Amino acid sequence: MLRLKRALIAAVLVSAAIAGTAGWAAASGQTPVTGPPPGTGAWLSDTASGRRPPDPATASAAAVAAFFARLTPAEQRALAARHPLVVGNLDGAPPALRYRANALALAAERTRELARATAPGLTAEDHAQARRRAERYGTLLRPGRQILAFDPRGRGLVAEVYGDLAAARRVAVVVPGSDIDLGSYDRERDPYGTPAGMAKALRQRMARQQPGTATAAVAWVGYTTPVGLGVDAATARLAEAGAPRLDRFLSGLAATVHPAAPPAVFCHSYGSVVCGLAAPAIGPDDVSDLVVLGSPGMRADDAAALRTGARVWAARDPGDWIGRVPHLSLGGLGHGADPVDPAFGARVVSADRAQGHTGYFAPDTDSLANFADIALGDYPAVGCATDDQECRDDLV
Repeated sequence: MLRLKRALIAAVLVSAAIAGTAGWAAASGQTPVTGPPPGTGAWLSDTASGRRPPDPATASAAAVAAFFARLTPAEQRALAARHPLVVGNLDGAPPALRYRANALALAAERTRELARATAPGLTAEDHAQARRRAERYGTLLRPGRQILAFDPRGRGLVAEVYGDLAAARRVAVVVPGSDIDLGSYDRERDPYGTPAGMAKALRQRMARQQPGTATAAVAWVGYTTPVGLGVDAATARLAEAGAPRLDRFLSGLAATVHPAAPPAVFCHSYGSVVCGLAAPAIGPDDVSDLVVLGSPGMRADDAAALRTGARVWAARDPGDWIGRVPHLSLGGLGHGADPVDPAFGARVVSADRAQGHTGYFAPDTDSLANFADIALGDYPAVGCATDDQECRDDLV
């Protein structure tokens, strides 16, 4: 009975912390977006190029890249025009073509929502929701935005690139935690708690520390995140659905982008659960560094259990409330060992001056400077936590 009580208390605490920016919002069980993108059936039936298109559900990113390499630019553009939601989400397709396809998909979805906003037979609430979606799609269509993925299903999925991905010598990918979706991934409130704000701040800091190095950062909202305080935040169900999507996304970058080193991946809060589950399947040349921050755990007893060749790093602000959550896993609740515990075996970096659970990427914080050094591969410059001798020894 005592063990059961402890487990229940821990579940509540884990849920509260992982819920992140939602605070004490109502619990909401989410249906994860899975499977190939909308329009896959029509895509598979399209042999206008004289070649059978790769199946988005089964083809490797390398096979997708090889398929597009055999097409002329005109053939590529024609496929993007006929199947924008497929091409825009097809890992292994050329990034510039995906930008083009997603612009077409966003424009089509915006037109559809504008029609719904005045459609007879719908409620006033339906009309208002349609107007909000149309406005959101319009903001993503603004000149200069590089949308690498867009899926309108569920709460919406999106990935956006900051910088020139084709020319970048160093690339960073940000994986967010709870309460993030198409509508909130770049919100003005609490900007450094959003993947867009994190990615932009990280790229700016990378440019400041190495002005001569071409860089890019990707805000990746490619999985359905938990919402509010509830079981979703305390269990791995949504992370288990998201991990294969992250693996595929990273393999797509490896097949189409060729920086000086594989990307560094930064996993915030519940995003570190996704990264922990994805780690064993990540290709050896797909990721150089795996960095978790404000982590509730990675569903692993230690860094070795992640079975990854990437360097594993961890950071936590002393003022982050997630540090008060019991790091355990019992009956499917909780996410296991604390990544900043020396026994876990990650390289623990300083997060001094970070600003709570969502302020690791705020300007002039130690954590942001350290993350930029990691992303740039400047490991001797990384500031280790004061009590992590192993980290300092590794960096000498």
